[in-house]
Amino acid sequence: MGEKPRKLLVLYASQTGNALDSAERIGREAERRGCAASIVSADEFDASSLPHEEAVVFVVSTTGQGDSPDSFKAFWRFLLQRNLGKYWLQHVRYAVFGLGDSGYQKYNFVAKKLDKRLSDLGATTMVEKGLGDDQHPSGYEGTLDPWMLSLWSKLYQINPKYFPKGPDVVIPQDEVIDQPKYRILYHKREPLEPKLLAESEIIQRARGMSPGKLSKDKSKPDCFLKMTRNEVLTKAGSTKDVRHFEFQFVSSTIEYEVGDVVELLPSQNLSAVDAFIERCGLDPESFITVVPRETENSGEVLTQAPIRLKSFVELTMDVTSASPRRYFFEVMSFYATAEHEKERLQYFASTEGRDDLYNYNQKERRSVLEVLEDFPSVQVPFEWLVQLVPPLKPRAFSISSSPLAHPGQVHLTISIVSWITPYKRTRKGLCSSWLASLTPEQEISIPVWFHKGSLPAPPESLPLILVGPGTGCAPFRGFIAERAVQAQFSPVAPVMFFFGCRNEGTDFLYREFWESHAREGGMLSEEKGGGFYTAFSRDQPKKVYVQHKIREMSKTVWDLLCDGAAVYVAGSSTKMPSDVMSALEEIVSEETGGSKEDASRWLKALEKAGRYNVEAWS
Repeated sequence: MGEKPRKLLVLYASQTGNALDSAERIGREAERRGCAASIVSADEFDASSLPHEEAVVFVVSTTGQGDSPDSFKAFWRFLLQRNLGKYWLQHVRYAVFGLGDSGYQKYNFVAKKLDKRLSDLGATTMVEKGLGDDQHPSGYEGTLDPWMLSLWSKLYQINPKYFPKGPDVVIPQDEVIDQPKYRILYHKREPLEPKLLAESEIIQRARGMSPGKLSKDKSKPDCFLKMTRNEVLTKAGSTKDVRHFEFQFVSSTIEYEVGDVVELLPSQNLSAVDAFIERCGLDPESFITVVPRETENSGEVLTQAPIRLKSFVELTMDVTSASPRRYFFEVMSFYATAEHEKERLQYFASTEGRDDLYNYNQKERRSVLEVLEDFPSVQVPFEWLVQLVPPLKPRAFSISSSPLAHPGQVHLTISIVSWITPYKRTRKGLCSSWLASLTPEQEISIPVWFHKGSLPAPPESLPLILVGPGTGCAPFRGFIAERAVQAQFSPVAPVMFFFGCRNEGTDFLYREFWESHAREGGMLSEEKGGGFYTAFSRDQPKKVYVQHKIREMSKTVWDLLCDGAAVYVAGSSTKMPSDVMSALEEIVSEETGGSKEDASRWLKALEKAGRYNVEAWS
């Protein structure tokens, strides 16, 4: 192979940007040790060329329910082909780093599956797979740092050409500041100020050129919604503020089904956006295009229409609610002119300072604006800010209406998020607190995108066992409203619904709705073969949850399962879905007289057949 230095391939699959962040960090740390790295998304890599790679690092995230990121799906299908055989990757050495959350049942499922499959295809692992855990006191990096150190020494053993000076010789940070990945082109003011542009066009322009855009995202909203109702569902004395929102379509209508998910792009606090622009010494009225640095002379630059700098910040850069990543502090340290600020930023970016940074930044949920205000001597160029400020992400919610029962409307059931940090600062969820502050009179158009969630709309002939504590009841309000309309025209299958919350008096969401359907002849009535069951966890000394109610109703649950029922579970707790699964396992093994393992296999088969669906959010 000649004497040329080795290049390390880092393949990543990211859903929210954390795996990309870790992959870039692995690449930077390799380059600091003199080894070139190329960082490629799994959906942009030709999987059939994998056998020709000498060493590959995979960085993959797992979503809450054990799913792989969208960008990983085609790559994974390729690897599962039967004809590849157990020698296909015999010359390849690999390392897997996973990002997951140990609060969930299928913790780091994707990384574990990938590790096993690569090994089955004949590849040799360089280091034991690393499992990054969101619950770790210093986040994923708590595992990533030591894992990288063992990776470097192993690579050096395999082939010293990876690190010509050895794996421990690190170029000082001051000499290795990279070029930002994007360039900003400034334009003469557009004579036709985008007043004449439709709002969807502005959003498409801004989000189309934003670095935070993850691969195949649609930049242009599907449509806009206008709020017609903002009602508090919880009663005085509740620890939560849960709202019922109703929206109608503005101009165009989108067809959706029950169980679908809608993503909203929240508006940021405009005075905070102005403060950020001023703190960074930018001109809000200038017109810009953001282009990847690589496209020095390509035609791509010409196709992008310019946008006002203020609109770009407002629509794509989360300056008011998300915390910046560790690399942001490192880049800031280069631009600090006050010595004590430079030292503190370098410390934050170092391995020793990791826990202190975590306490200062993530634990306090410091925004980019707050961090910049804490280090007044730092003036970061706009190119770097565009790359490193967390992207403004749409927030996804389960739809709680039915297009049949609520034509032309979309309903959402949302818990308004706020919490107190360790330093006693009140923080609020960006999207939920913004929605809570809106009134129908303001007539604000909200950009939205519709998606399939993990709860497929059930045919009316399918019996249902629904489990939805707290805001998990949202999709099932749509299911039941829809089936009640269908029942007027044709026979429908029975529905059992298990609802849970803390206190009956304060947290019983949509009480009248459920109870009216549970009365005789209603969708949830026992005479129709269904039922409505509630668990109020704090209304008695011993806590009672939905899984306890499921166990109490084991005979009816089993009969319905034998009639071909599908199970749907939704909610915001990490443990609840696995507790429900255990309760069902106990019922199946009791009723069949089989073992726990048999019951588990039986439920797995149900899942494979599409009759066990879970939608959980953190």
